[in-house]
Amino acid sequence: MRILDLQKEIFSEKEKRSIEILDILRKQGPISRSDISQEMGVNVVTISNYIDDFIKSNLVYEKELDLSEGGRRPVLLDLNSQGGFAIGVGLNLMNMVGLLVDLKGNIITKTQVTRPRASVREVSGCLLEIVRELLRRSKGYVENIKGIGVGVAGLINKKDGLIHWPQKIDNYYTYASVDLPLRGLLEKEFNLPTLIENDATCACFGEHWLDLEKSYKNVLYMFSGVGCGIMINGEIYRGAQGYAGEVSVDNYKEQDKLQCSDTASCFIKRWDLDLGIVSDLKIALAKDAKAKDEFLQVAAVNIENLDLRSIFKAARLNNYLAAAVLNQAAKRLGVRIAYLVNLLNPQVVVIGGGLEEAGEEFLKQIKITVSDWAFRQSTSELKIVYSQLRENAVAMGAAGLVLEKVFAQL
Repeated sequence: MRILDLQKEIFSEKEKRSIEILDILRKQGPISRSDISQEMGVNVVTISNYIDDFIKSNLVYEKELDLSEGGRRPVLLDLNSQGGFAIGVGLNLMNMVGLLVDLKGNIITKTQVTRPRASVREVSGCLLEIVRELLRRSKGYVENIKGIGVGVAGLINKKDGLIHWPQKIDNYYTYASVDLPLRGLLEKEFNLPTLIENDATCACFGEHWLDLEKSYKNVLYMFSGVGCGIMINGEIYRGAQGYAGEVSVDNYKEQDKLQCSDTASCFIKRWDLDLGIVSDLKIALAKDAKAKDEFLQVAAVNIENLDLRSIFKAARLNNYLAAAVLNQAAKRLGVRIAYLVNLLNPQVVVIGGGLEEAGEEFLKQIKITVSDWAFRQSTSELKIVYSQLRENAVAMGAAGLVLEKVFAQL
């Protein structure tokens, strides 16, 4: 198999068909050639030609015969899960996760660390160490690792790989050009082709690749409310330069014009990664000494190390203040989702990036708010669910995007 072009975004019709056949094998195998033909609506001779190439490339193998009602029993085919591996690294709301996965998306090994601070250099250093650790644990697989996929925050230009990293200065955000050649660093150190992708886009792909029903072709993945991954007609939508999915507007010179209440125009304003939950709770605690003592006791934290996890914990233990702050955040997020539902009319909205830890009441409030604010016609069949891949979604999606290239490029 030739060296992968991981930056390739547009596939030929032949490559799309390769991806579809191998994806059917990944999800439904063992399966016969005739069943694949029927599934795709492509004649069996054409399918067989593709299968022969896949067998030669060690991506597919023939296995035990299926039972037959008469005549020659069909040979069953299955994807060779050991035919290749990929590394995926993903940056989440509360941690950074690294995975080594096989062609079927099975996790071979995993490592994770607490999310580093906002500096892109700290994130990059942490990323490099995670890949080193995965390779140390995966000595038996190194020769067959096809590439590295990385899901990170920011605006990522697909043409030149330049990352515009979100940085907070005083009370406003800006996107700074990052001179650090992240892709080049990874490829130079590990001698593996590397793909850099937006975190929400990776998570959206990963959720669709491994968890969602195949009938779901139009998907939104809400990544902590700051950005979203978009799938339209079964394909990831990235936009002209790769910047699609940013769900806010920002003008630091006039930001005070977008003041926030529960459902005011702030739903289009650039939010903090945690939806402002930690900040909101600190403000509430400062106003009520008794409530502050009750919260800190339930959450078992000090005010200095208060974080999102402690708030989720307190809400699960029925702390009123934590629950109230989460309820308000869910309403804000619900209004933002309602706008996107009216705009894009998805079948499924997946909530992830770390917010899936907030609990069922948080999700329930989001659903109620979306129902109240979006068009009834757009929500009649809409599903809003938590990510099933949870903290693995970004890393799994990044690895999956690498493996998609394996499926396409023989």
